[in-house]
Amino acid sequence: MRNNEVLLLVETLRKFLRRGVNSSVINIINKTHPADIALLFRSFTFSEQKKIFSLTSDIEKKGDVLSELDDSLALDLFLSLNKSEIVKIFNKMDVDDESKLIRLLPEEKRDEYFAIMKDEESKEMAAMMSYPEESAGSLMNTKVFYLSEDCTVSEAISKIRKSVDTELVFYLYVVDDRKHLVGVVSLRQLILVSPKNKLKDIMIEDIVTVIPEMDQEEVGKIASRYNFLAIPVVDKEFKLLGIVTVDDIIDVLREEATEDLLRMAGAGKDKDILFKSTWESSKIRFPWLFATWVGGLLAAFVIGMFHDLLTNFIILASFLPIIAGMGGNVGTQSSTIITRGLATGRIGSEGAWKLIFKELKIGLFLGAFYGIILGIIALYFYKEADIFMSISIALGITIAMILATFTGAVGPIVLNKFKVDPAIATGPFVTTTIDIIGIMIYLSIATALSKYIIM
Repeated sequence: MRNNEVLLLVETLRKFLRRGVNSSVINIINKTHPADIALLFRSFTFSEQKKIFSLTSDIEKKGDVLSELDDSLALDLFLSLNKSEIVKIFNKMDVDDESKLIRLLPEEKRDEYFAIMKDEESKEMAAMMSYPEESAGSLMNTKVFYLSEDCTVSEAISKIRKSVDTELVFYLYVVDDRKHLVGVVSLRQLILVSPKNKLKDIMIEDIVTVIPEMDQEEVGKIASRYNFLAIPVVDKEFKLLGIVTVDDIIDVLREEATEDLLRMAGAGKDKDILFKSTWESSKIRFPWLFATWVGGLLAAFVIGMFHDLLTNFIILASFLPIIAGMGGNVGTQSSTIITRGLATGRIGSEGAWKLIFKELKIGLFLGAFYGIILGIIALYFYKEADIFMSISIALGITIAMILATFTGAVGPIVLNKFKVDPAIATGPFVTTTIDIIGIMIYLSIATALSKYIIM
């Protein structure tokens, strides 16, 4: 749905709600995809959301809308429902979507919702909730279609036709008599071979699987690497537990990318920050901005240490913003490139030093280029400048940019080695550090050459 269509539909629905024309609202909702309804909900007030949701007659669609909504919106709407309506919605929802909703609840409230589920559903949900949040186990759909290895192609096709409530995707998982995953068959392959063939004779035995404890980001990387539409989840004994489907994988990749971008900007990692109150958003940003503030004080302290130099050679102070800005920018570029490479799996520990060395060469090239130009500008456009001042400015920006690329490249790699999200490396901590180091190097070089500078 395009932006202009969203705006038009929001205004139309709002007009019908104000006039109480419920039949028109129902008609529009029935024709709108759940993902588009979730998008529209971002523009409505909570009372409007509740009204539209209550007018949605299709219970399955209600569940789909809840699973598509942003977490904060889904939680508020979910808590406003009565228990009888929740039971009806849960009966139509997939277990992985139910699990996602239950995980949004405070721990003390979860038991209330476990109590209204069927015994079988409750046990299944409890098993899924036992896996870490943002893991393959918390994402998987347990209603997976599988067949015995001794099943013939003809029997398999017959069973597929009778299957309604299971996730088929495009793969058929083959198990032995103990439900251990032994192979996989594509639907295309099933159609092309003889109906009398047994699945164990045509199945692919080299299967890519994940364990339920694996982090969802790793699951997303595997699916992206092999272009899978689904990945089977197995336990340590290779027993089939469920599958993570492509729709959940896309959500994971989007969430992880959003989280990384927010961390790079120093705005926390909560993807629903747009929907939080002013106070909550301020609390999230406060620690990062405080780090920048402290860094600014340290930079001011460093500049203060060179008070006499700057007093005698005031021209040096005019180039401080350029030194800090260029160093901060090139360092951020390096850390962003490395962080993205680590996130997508393109960078491993074995190739890290090559990349660091490459970033050093880039820093040297760019630093020398801009340093020479800056030195020439200082020499010819400032009356107070002489050749030694020009050299100190050129050297200052060159070395500052070399160290900035080194810091920006090393930061994410070191953090990743210690199992800390490398996206933090592009935040205020590293950029502020680069600024301080750049200013200190620049003024230190200027101090060393100051005895040669003509007053």
